[in-house]
Amino acid sequence: MPERKRDGAGMDAYDEEPEARSGPVGPAGARRADSPGAPPEAAEAGATEAEGTGPRATGLEGTEAGATEPGGATEPAPRAGLAALSPRYRLVAGGALAVVVAVAAVHLGMVFLSLAPANTVSKRHAKAVEGWVYPEFEQNWKLFAPNPLQQNVAVQVRAQVRGGDGEVRTTGWTDLSAEDGAAIDGNLLPSHTQQNELRRAWDFLGTTHGTDNRPVGVRGALSEQYVRRIVVLRLRRDEGVDRLGTVERVQVRSRTVNVTPPEWSREKVSTAPAYRVLPWWTVTGDETEAGAR
Repeated sequence: MPERKRDGAGMDAYDEEPEARSGPVGPAGARRADSPGAPPEAAEAGATEAEGTGPRATGLEGTEAGATEPGGATEPAPRAGLAALSPRYRLVAGGALAVVVAVAAVHLGMVFLSLAPANTVSKRHAKAVEGWVYPEFEQNWKLFAPNPLQQNVAVQVRAQVRGGDGEVRTTGWTDLSAEDGAAIDGNLLPSHTQQNELRRAWDFLGTTHGTDNRPVGVRGALSEQYVRRIVVLRLRRDEGVDRLGTVERVQVRSRTVNVTPPEWSREKVSTAPAYRVLPWWTVTGDETEAGAR
């Protein structure tokens, strides 16, 4: 504020502003660069602007920041993902994605029909469902059953072999389940054959035979042939019975042992093994040849 003074006539008078005494004032009240009282830095800046070489004159600030291009046009952002592909490749990628989604939907539907209670759809398309699901995608509920499996079942086999001298020799019992277990133990990617072939074959035989070990119906005879082919193949491959002669008959048995209950359980079970011994089966010529191959 200007300093107010009182003159001799008693009237108030004001001193002039310091800037007014030191030079002319610019448009916004700022001192002009060429005024006598301006500092040297302001004079140099004013000279630069006047010559048109400063940042405002050349527009370098906007160019360096990448805000706009010359002429005021904004540079578009680069595309990413599918948008970066050409229309042809976007069409191919979309088609591949549609195929994957369709296959996943069909697979989930087939598995659902195989697990769901029997209904009109599952009965009408039973063959298609079984062909899709079994054996690779088989599901079951044994883990959640009221009485899950609490036994270890081992399938064993022995054979009668006729040697070159005409004498028939009987081999010892071979534990085929133990061989499968040894092949699976420590194997990150065990084969489906090692895990399920022998086990499923024995389950199939047990459900198609009576307590007297006699087959029930056509499926019983089929299960015997299936198990017989498996054991002959395994004998010739693992035991090398070819050195002894020709396999004429085989006998299969199961050894079942109850799983020991945990320490905190009060349940008492017998851990003595129980055997189920099947009668001797005669090996046919085609089964012997299949085992040799």
